[in-house]
Amino acid sequence: MKKYIWTFVITLLFLGLAAGPQVPSAQAAKPIILGVPTSIGFLEGKEGLFCVNMAVDEINKAGGINVGGEMRPFKVIAIDARGAEPGVPVAEVIKAHKKLILEDKANFIVFGSFRSECAIAVMDVVGQYKVPMLLGTAMSPAMEKKVQANYDKYKYTFRVCLNAVYLIKYLAGTMAYLNKQFGFNRVYIMNQDVAWARKTGDLMIKLVFDKMGWKVVGRQAYPTGSSDFSSGLMKARAKKAQVILPIFDMPQSGILVKQWKSMRIPALVAGFISPLAGPAAWKSFGGKIDGALNCIFEIGNVPCPKVPKSVEFFNKYQKRYGRPIEAGHSPAPAYEMVYILKQAIERAGTIDPDTVVSELEKTDRMGAMGRIRFNKGHQVVYGTDPAETAMGCMVQWRKPGKRVIVFPESIAEGKIVLPEGLKPAK
Repeated sequence: MKKYIWTFVITLLFLGLAAGPQVPSAQAAKPIILGVPTSIGFLEGKEGLFCVNMAVDEINKAGGINVGGEMRPFKVIAIDARGAEPGVPVAEVIKAHKKLILEDKANFIVFGSFRSECAIAVMDVVGQYKVPMLLGTAMSPAMEKKVQANYDKYKYTFRVCLNAVYLIKYLAGTMAYLNKQFGFNRVYIMNQDVAWARKTGDLMIKLVFDKMGWKVVGRQAYPTGSSDFSSGLMKARAKKAQVILPIFDMPQSGILVKQWKSMRIPALVAGFISPLAGPAAWKSFGGKIDGALNCIFEIGNVPCPKVPKSVEFFNKYQKRYGRPIEAGHSPAPAYEMVYILKQAIERAGTIDPDTVVSELEKTDRMGAMGRIRFNKGHQVVYGTDPAETAMGCMVQWRKPGKRVIVFPESIAEGKIVLPEGLKPAK
């Protein structure tokens, strides 16, 4: 009997040695802290945080992050920085970031500040403390300019979501289609009075409408928190606008659509209104959004059949949280940036910030938004071919509550049609 026991023990020892050295369990190792400072009370902030947590749970469940042979877990520490709320000063948002870095010992900032005004200011903070930051909401192109103008100081900031310039390209393509198909060339702009929306409106005039020969018949800005858009809509009607271009990310902006419909404004709404992005909008607005066009900033936030990973991500979110993604901006980038960071750390073999920054710059990943790569300004490149770039898209609401992708053509499910009561100009 003893002989058999010793044979069994020796066999187990042999199998253990043959398997080679065992990588320590991630759960026993010191976690890598991901600080998430966002505006949790806003749809994009809430769903973005959900996506960060979903990616972290997947990674940790699979064993964690291999840091030079040691398996370590991610740990999320979130804080409501409130930067998207009316009247909250930039200093308060900076304070939230410093708490994550100095008190919570965050190794990385993910998702980051909601507003561009805040994100640009925080670049100095993460540069000072050498904490790499991946942004998922703020859109001002000033971020890339700062990285390129003073690389050593600002190299720690990256952006995974699209910026205002790429948004303009998607809107420009849509406007070109409307001009070619329906002869539309008169537009009224209504934008939120925040940096990214103001800049988007400015650039649409300078780079799109002026060059395409469109007439901008008027423009009105609304402070964050505004809930009455009737004055702008009446001006659009009086000036005989054929297209109303809205640029809003505040929850109250959905009222614009209700007023557009109830006032029977004879113009096509085509732009971005945050509450109009998700599947619940059809029911929320009683189906009175038929024909409206809305930009989805990153695919994955809407499932795109021609990009299977976007469908996989969208379905995974719905299964986990019991409801679909409603935000048109931020959830997919929030999810992808965690995997981008994981891969960069594993290539680096360390969480040393400068080494990780170098590896982040080498990112080349096929994800929910298409192909993900950074340019020299640390901005993910967006375009019209998901095999080469990340992607946004334009959808049109159709009965009985379906979002149909209508632009770019490479991923389109149908063509733009005018809602009942609107006629082509030619």
